[in-house]
Amino acid sequence: MHTTPIEYLASLRVGTVEYISPDRIEVQLDIESPDSVALNTGTPRNFPRINSYVMIPIDLGFVVGQVSWITIQRSPYPKRSGFQDFGLIDLPFPLRKMELQPVGTLCATENGYKFKRGLETFPSVGDIVILPTEDQLRSIIESGENRRVCIGNSPLVGNAKVMIDPDRLFGRHLAVLGNTGSGKSCSVAGLIRWSLESAEQQKIDKNASVNSRFIVLDPNGEYSKAFADKHDANIYTVNVESSDCKKQLEVPLWLWNTDEWCGFTKASPKTHRTTIVHALKTVRSGINVEGISKEKELANYIKVILQALNISVKDGLPFVKKPAFGFHNTLVKWAKGFKAEEEFSTKLKESLINLNSKISEFCTNRSGSGFIDYTYTREEINVLISLMECVFSDAGGKAEDFLPTDEDSPIPFTGENFVRSIEANAEILNTTDYIVTLLPRIKTLLSDVRVKNVIDNETLNLDDWLSSYIGANGKEALTIIDLSLLPSDVTSIVTAVVARMIFEAQQRYLKLNKQCLPTVLVMEEAHYFVKRYNDDAENIGPTTQCCKVFEKIAREGRKFGLGLVLSSQRPSELSPTVLSQCNSFLLHRISNDRDQELVHRLLPDNMRGILREIPSLPSQHAVLLGWASELPVMVKMRTLPKCQCPQSDDPDFWDVWTGNKERKIDWSKIANEWQNKGSKGAK
Repeated sequence: MHTTPIEYLASLRVGTVEYISPDRIEVQLDIESPDSVALNTGTPRNFPRINSYVMIPIDLGFVVGQVSWITIQRSPYPKRSGFQDFGLIDLPFPLRKMELQPVGTLCATENGYKFKRGLETFPSVGDIVILPTEDQLRSIIESGENRRVCIGNSPLVGNAKVMIDPDRLFGRHLAVLGNTGSGKSCSVAGLIRWSLESAEQQKIDKNASVNSRFIVLDPNGEYSKAFADKHDANIYTVNVESSDCKKQLEVPLWLWNTDEWCGFTKASPKTHRTTIVHALKTVRSGINVEGISKEKELANYIKVILQALNISVKDGLPFVKKPAFGFHNTLVKWAKGFKAEEEFSTKLKESLINLNSKISEFCTNRSGSGFIDYTYTREEINVLISLMECVFSDAGGKAEDFLPTDEDSPIPFTGENFVRSIEANAEILNTTDYIVTLLPRIKTLLSDVRVKNVIDNETLNLDDWLSSYIGANGKEALTIIDLSLLPSDVTSIVTAVVARMIFEAQQRYLKLNKQCLPTVLVMEEAHYFVKRYNDDAENIGPTTQCCKVFEKIAREGRKFGLGLVLSSQRPSELSPTVLSQCNSFLLHRISNDRDQELVHRLLPDNMRGILREIPSLPSQHAVLLGWASELPVMVKMRTLPKCQCPQSDDPDFWDVWTGNKERKIDWSKIANEWQNKGSKGAK
């Protein structure tokens, strides 16, 4: 028997629009609408169901609404369509109502249906509400362009695959949030693995490698196990033994920039930072290298003084009465370094004699009382500079040595030279009294055996480091950086250095190649790295410095092809700047009320209904919403094999207690490894 379109719509009808606003639609369900299982769509399906979808026919197709609540209202008599039975006994009768959140429009096309976000036309009061068919529901769930990577299935439609566009998911930053044990780590590992597998299947040249770059910052050492089957993966950790397949993590101290050194040492911007800047400029320009001749050492000393003198002249210090007193004393200190050694050439000795006699003359003329006697004229300063330049030239110095050196350029130097440079520059800049608290922190770092292998490598080439950690040409790059064995006071700075180097490498790649290099930086336990901080603090510590780096990446990374994936169980502790830059969210179960409140505030769309289900989500289930998804969708994530899951299982208390699982204890082995005794110390 032929069914007309109107009759077909009537068979799917479940209710009528009773109230409508831009963000909310109330529906009165028909008496005849099913209670629990709907059969009129062709297959049995639960109805009604929270967060499921219903439709309202309009001119352009159908308005799609998501069910946010269902309730019962008591009525004195049953309301049936077409007629009213006022003669019935006056008994309470239940009326069912539900609220919808309008999410988009479903339009008919030549190839079926197409869902798009947003409404161009709103329905009106009295319009019918219908159930979507299986095809329509799948079109809603499977909406979106470039659906390339399958991440799971929708519990609402068993056969509907939830697929994402990697450009959308990774291009505008993704936040994976949820409680411990809700499946975050498996979701993050799965997103990486499933993306690589899909790229492998769809690549143009089947013989070439996938040209991908994933870098995972792993503070708990969970991901080494998850990607152990990928032989090309670079897994870096601290203090690797020779028999281990892992590689030694290397973040040399010469990669650190001024901000990172100041953050690690908690340097004061007023007293310490200037000394650190000058010391870095000096040591990166090759000054204070061990084994140089006395002449070269003198030339380097004069060079630093000339740089400091030019700064003083620019600030007007020698020509101002009161500050000139400090400059005069500084000049007297400088003169102590202008000693003529026996091995110096005759010409150099003569230049030193001329310089020392002129300084002595200046000091004699300024022996009176009162600050006015300590002022210097510009002619006198120019004479000093001229005599120092003669000494510099006769000691082997060259004009190109004065080319500006960027204190943040990754030019290798040793820790010992850096300490010597700080001491020398403090003496020249008259800040020796201020570095008393600065130097011990740096010396403690250099002598710490726990990080020596990480920071002490001045022979490492920068291009080799970039190839190893970001990826070489024509290779699938997956880098796992295990930070679990780093001391807590060093972890933040090492992480900041790695992240900044990756970001600046992306900037330079774009500058030279006029196109970006797509790279994904993954942060597990992101609250370690992007912890919210008080911006009023004068001294920026390592944790704050680390957070500032990631805030810059969050704001600007997309322009240079660097996408962030952050995973955290405490979103309320994260930097608001970083979270606000995330355009896609994968939300697992969140129980804490503060975290729930934050998530509700972060999301711009009207998603109250689906977000209220977050506290009761089972493990492995999540809500995908934001830029990566056309509409908020519930997804049961694909199941990873046990060997591919991160090492974050819950402890097996009962099985260990009852002997179902064995746990042998050898504390001597642990103690030997802990105390760096190795095999020699084993009993």
